[in-house]
Amino acid sequence: MRIISICPSNTEIVALLGLTDSLIAVDDFSDWPQAVHALPKLGPDLSIDLDALEALQPDLVLSSLSVPGMEKNVEGLKERGIPQLVLNANSLDEIIEEVRLVGKACGVAVRAEEVATAYEAKRHELHTISQSINEHPSLYWEWWPNPIFTPGKVNWLTEISQLAGGRNTFEDVELASIMTDFDDVKKRNPDYIFLSWVGVAYERINPKVVLKRDGWQEMDAVKNERIFKMEEWLYCRPSPRLLIGAIQLAKRIHPKAYAHVEIPSFLTI
Repeated sequence: MRIISICPSNTEIVALLGLTDSLIAVDDFSDWPQAVHALPKLGPDLSIDLDALEALQPDLVLSSLSVPGMEKNVEGLKERGIPQLVLNANSLDEIIEEVRLVGKACGVAVRAEEVATAYEAKRHELHTISQSINEHPSLYWEWWPNPIFTPGKVNWLTEISQLAGGRNTFEDVELASIMTDFDDVKKRNPDYIFLSWVGVAYERINPKVVLKRDGWQEMDAVKNERIFKMEEWLYCRPSPRLLIGAIQLAKRIHPKAYAHVEIPSFLTI
């Protein structure tokens, strides 16, 4: 089967299902596993070269609506009559259901169920530990610095925060992504600030930026020096590898409680 993935999270799902050898091309941002670096690149995920994609004659394209603007790719593929599977998960439950969906479409349903079983077992382990913790610090996640975008209740980072023994500062807002402002974040006074700017190289994220924001020096997270940059690939992509991010986060905010939690082998291919 000739598969093309035009979103990094989709590429990760393909790899976890043992289908890396079936990939014939990917988007520019797909970077895991290492083998995909040798594949033809079809442009950034918001601007896929559909002419080049069509010329490769794929049996299936895994497209996505995980980022605003990807609708253009989906509609373009429809217009050309190219077979596609559109993924758009916002929660941890939806992510694993899409793993099953891809597995069925690609003829590896058994492998998909194995991944799902291991995934759910690790979620259960993390949830059990989180329920034993008395204090759950508030976590502010920043996807973009100006204007500020942050995840709301209807997003996997709220669940990741809970599994790690914390809580999303914006879990009260019934949205997947929220545009807010500096004053709103300041009023919520989070215990931790996590910067994961989508589309910005990890090494270019500068935690000192928040120190220049009016009034933020008064926030607990700043006073306690709890400002961290976080890996976009472990927190901002709807794939099972979010569990790696959850484990790393948990060990950061509750190191003793999660000391013996290990990253499951199915996520480290």
